Amino acid sequence: MANQAYGSVWCNGFSEETMLGLFEMLLETVPSSQSWPGFSWLVIRAVDSTESPLEERDLRGFPPTASELIEIAQNHLHADCCYEVQANWDLWTYDLSAGRWKKGAERLELICNGPEYDAGICGEAGHFLIDLGMEHLFTGHGNLLGARSSAAAAPQHPAEAEFLRRMAEPENLREYHEKTRENIVSLLDWMRKIEAALPLERSRLWSEGEDNFEARLDEIVALR
Repeated sequence: MANQAYGSVWCNGFSEETMLGLFEMLLETVPSSQSWPGFSWLVIRAVDSTESPLEERDLRGFPPTASELIEIAQNHLHADCCYEVQANWDLWTYDLSAGRWKKGAERLELICNGPEYDAGICGEAGHFLIDLGMEHLFTGHGNLLGARSSAAAAPQHPAEAEFLRRMAEPENLREYHEKTRENIVSLLDWMRKIEAALPLERSRLWSEGEDNFEARLDEIVALR
């Protein structure tokens, strides 16, 4: 199963009264996709994820600005609410069938966890939780990139085997590192914008498959 990558953000002064204003500040930093700009979906939940949404809106027809989206969310301003927003940003991915790299829209999900939502999950997951997409967009497949490249993992299915065969070519592997490094730089640039825009208490980048996701990113960026 593919692993996901995440960013968790905690802010000073986070409360029921301030959370949507802070969420708007976060949304304004999103590096919107050129081909699919704006916010595409809003889901508002109460109590926890087992409850049916209070509101669910498909925004793709008329994507709102950050302030317009928060205006909708204000109708359900409660400490036990969670606000889930979908957007897209542009990252490099490898098209195996075409045998080439392309930069295009990849899904993002940004979540504002109210202080009382899901028994105070914001303390662990973050006041704001960002689902960044697939981990391999930033770490690569099969330990091919970074200092662990000599210990590449065995392929689990034919498509992965074909990908690894192509990446055995030095020029292809060099390009793989270059494109993945560009994805990492985009992520780190965004995190710096978040740090500058919000009254940040702390932040963390993490993933389901890496013990230390941030160190892995630094390792790949550092290698030339």
